Amino acid sequence: MTIKQNNFLSKVGKLISEARERGICYVVCAGIKKIVYLAINYFGYCYYKILKSSRTFTFQGEVYNYFYHGYNATWRNERAVEVPIIWEIVEKNHGKRVLEVGNVLSHYFSVGHDILDKYEKANGLINKDVVDFQPSKKYDLIASISTLEHVGWDENSGNSKKILQAIENLENLLAPKGRMVITLPLGYNLNLDNLLREGKIIFTKRYCLKRISKDNKWIEVDCKDVQNARYNNPFPAANGLVIGVIENNSCWPTSAGSSSLRLSLSVTNKTDEGASEIY
Repeated sequence: MTIKQNNFLSKVGKLISEARERGICYVVCAGIKKIVYLAINYFGYCYYKILKSSRTFTFQGEVYNYFYHGYNATWRNERAVEVPIIWEIVEKNHGKRVLEVGNVLSHYFSVGHDILDKYEKANGLINKDVVDFQPSKKYDLIASISTLEHVGWDENSGNSKKILQAIENLENLLAPKGRMVITLPLGYNLNLDNLLREGKIIFTKRYCLKRISKDNKWIEVDCKDVQNARYNNPFPAANGLVIGVIENNSCWPTSAGSSSLRLSLSVTNKTDEGASEIY
């Protein structure tokens, strides 16, 4: 059974559970609201998929098609640019040891890599906290799409530095010559934004994208141009996006506690070698 099938069964089970706990009237009202939402989402999706399917954006010299999909309404948020960039990187690492933090790609593609997701329930997912995850193997690629900004922020953990612990632990899971590529929407987690400005989260390479229109167009910019970006303002969802890369350039396995987070948001780190560097 695929992850998509398990996601569907999980939602059905949740619906039955809510019917038992809150009554059928609640479920019916919630269902009507959901139908209206889905109808609006469907027409929006069709509009972008049919009339704007040829639209492209440029990232590190490479031209990508915007990713339009009904799930999570990618046509109106940062998923439109995150998914094609990260999915291309994952595909180029096919056959290698790949870990995805946060179950995103399986909602759109058939995947075969490991997926770490603390909360989402489905067969094949690893339900562990990212700071505690200690697998028996190291990974050639660790990818995460707009997930780590929730760590320590939406959990009511009271630990504003938990994201630092998460990134450090993931860095320790990289194989020699392995790399981690993560996307972070700016303005959502204010603690995260401060950590970036203060240079507490450090990347080997860092790239930034900025949303420039209501109809969800994005351009690559200097990171200084988005470091004060706000969430849901002026456009829905993220208006600034960081794509950070952390590389394990060591020829030897990284031991727990030995990592160091490199480079800061305050320094632009682009090279002339183009998009190949992120892969």
